[in-house]
Amino acid sequence: MNKVTLESDGQIIGLTVADHTSRFHAIWLRDNALDPATRSAINGQRLITLQDIDAKLFVSHAQVTLDVLTVTFMPENKTVDFPLHWLLSHAYDKPIETTKGWHKPNQTLWDSSLMASLPEAEFDAVVTSPQTLKVWLKQIAQFGFAKLNAGPVHAGALTQVVDLFGHLRETNYGRIFEVRVEEKPTNLAYTGLALQAHTDNPYRDPVPTIQVLYCLESSVPGGDNVLVDGFNAATQLRQVDPHGFNLLSTYCAHFEYAGEHDVCLRARRPMIELSADGQLQGIRFNNRSAAPFTDIPFEHMQDYYAAYRRFAEIIDNPASEVGFRLNAGDCFVLDNTRVLHARKAFSGAGTRWLQGCYADMDGLLSRLSVLNNQHKDALLD
Repeated sequence: MNKVTLESDGQIIGLTVADHTSRFHAIWLRDNALDPATRSAINGQRLITLQDIDAKLFVSHAQVTLDVLTVTFMPENKTVDFPLHWLLSHAYDKPIETTKGWHKPNQTLWDSSLMASLPEAEFDAVVTSPQTLKVWLKQIAQFGFAKLNAGPVHAGALTQVVDLFGHLRETNYGRIFEVRVEEKPTNLAYTGLALQAHTDNPYRDPVPTIQVLYCLESSVPGGDNVLVDGFNAATQLRQVDPHGFNLLSTYCAHFEYAGEHDVCLRARRPMIELSADGQLQGIRFNNRSAAPFTDIPFEHMQDYYAAYRRFAEIIDNPASEVGFRLNAGDCFVLDNTRVLHARKAFSGAGTRWLQGCYADMDGLLSRLSVLNNQHKDALLD
């Protein structure tokens, strides 16, 4: 039996659905009213400011009819309907996560055991099937990466991958960058050397949040790709060394890139970045681009480096890695704020040619939300 109660002279509503009660403040309900005078029916944007709401606002009447909560606000004398499913999906009267380093419920932390079932899909399938595309994008949101296999083999094909969910983000490396051996490399990525697991462009603010690496030729021995879940590594560090985790998430590291004559990029951010409420937001880990650290207090510098070493040991541990070889037409898309990527060394006869580009996670999540909403609409039809 659904029921509603008024508390604190109409300042709070108690809504009980299926024996669970959620409380909502009158000001929150009025600010988030769904009527066309408050929200544009065309684009959903709010049409009022907080100052348009009377500071002496209270609820004079509330009732539940079927699946709708009807509320009357005074002194405005305005009545608004709220679907119960909408209220419950936006309920904020719930336990708050207080442990620093928590992650979103839809994110699955992983280690080398993920090799048994890598998140992946076939290129033609995601292009032709919105349902397959939705599942593939959901894998990227869940695991921080996913492979895409058997795509077209021609220069620039990776733009077709980005077109599935967003837009290219151009940097000093161009719209697309070539990952192959150069005679005078401006970046160690353009050599045959092995590369430690790292996030790209930590010297940039904001950092690119999506990276695509697309294989066009792979006939040289070696050069396998390796991925590491940075959020899992940070979680492990917090468990074995809470003090070290606190140091790496509190104090800013410095990163710099000046490998080209007209480029000098710098950023200062923690290696483990948390939101204000302690949620894991991002990892910035790239030894090649680390500048001298000058924002750690003298008395903490020794411990900071010890935590940095321990974090690196977790990242470099084979138990943290998944690895695979890309064939021509294969690619992977990763969340560059979460997943670190590495490369095994390669040399000898043959060619290894990848193209890379950057995009943004908000575009990918937007596309995923649209696909989810279309699925819900289809179920209602």
